Amino acid sequence: MTIETNTAAAAGTWNLGDLTVNRIGFGAMRLTGSAAFDLGTPSDRDRAISVLRRAIELGVNHIDTAAFYFSRLRSANELINRALAPYPDDLVIATKVWPGRNPSGEWVWATPEQLRGQVEENLRQLGRDHLDVVNLRVPPSRKAGSIAEHFGALAGLRDAGLVRHLGISNATPEHLEEAQAIAPVVCVQNAYTIGAPAGERAFLRACGDQGIAFVPFFAIAGAGREGGANATEHESVLAVARAHGVTPAQVRLAWTLQQGPHVLAIPGTGNPDHLVQNVTAGTLRLSDEEMARLQSLDHAVE
Repeated sequence: MTIETNTAAAAGTWNLGDLTVNRIGFGAMRLTGSAAFDLGTPSDRDRAISVLRRAIELGVNHIDTAAFYFSRLRSANELINRALAPYPDDLVIATKVWPGRNPSGEWVWATPEQLRGQVEENLRQLGRDHLDVVNLRVPPSRKAGSIAEHFGALAGLRDAGLVRHLGISNATPEHLEEAQAIAPVVCVQNAYTIGAPAGERAFLRACGDQGIAFVPFFAIAGAGREGGANATEHESVLAVARAHGVTPAQVRLAWTLQQGPHVLAIPGTGNPDHLVQNVTAGTLRLSDEEMARLQSLDHAVE
């Protein structure tokens, strides 16, 4: 089967502010090794670079990354820089701040005053003078707390020209309301997969009503989260995959994209074959019956 160079455009486009992206994008988290945040065996550098370049060939123009995506000897941002600079004019690179990792891999959480340093580190690694989209990644401890001070600091960096557009991640509807009172929000990046609870589904729809992109992470991994997809898959997902002659991961991505025109997918992989499968999932259309069957599954996002 011939894979067209514009395959990523098959699912349509969405605007992040004034930036238009294909709804199938690429997540850079797994570029640095087989497991997220693993300081053990690094990924193969040449293979990671080839995956990034192939993604662009397939029409991907939205890459999600972070300075804290690194393993021993590998940095996702620096791989992106090496593979793609000088960057295509239509390429949108989104990153995230608030969490960080020291050289030993230990997690740290930035104060509002430290966010500028995190933004500048992303700029340095990517070789850019501004960031297209920066998501404020809310820590679990702030799920019920205010993000105004941190988001306000990011808004100041936007006003200074270091950041073009702002988003929030791991956030609640209350966080979105709080952030929007400070500066425009172009996207919400939250965990979301088949069987997501009613509250998350309502939040997804509310974002669409407001013209805000909803960008699920763990759409393929589900409960596996950073560890990757589960070794065993639900029979209903397998049945739909068999009916279409595709993989369960492709079914999950197609289901995700059919949640609404404002929903963007950012599947990540360091495997060139999986990359092609992920991108071509945007051409898969599930029936209303299949969508309802999958929605009924009890795989709640924690």
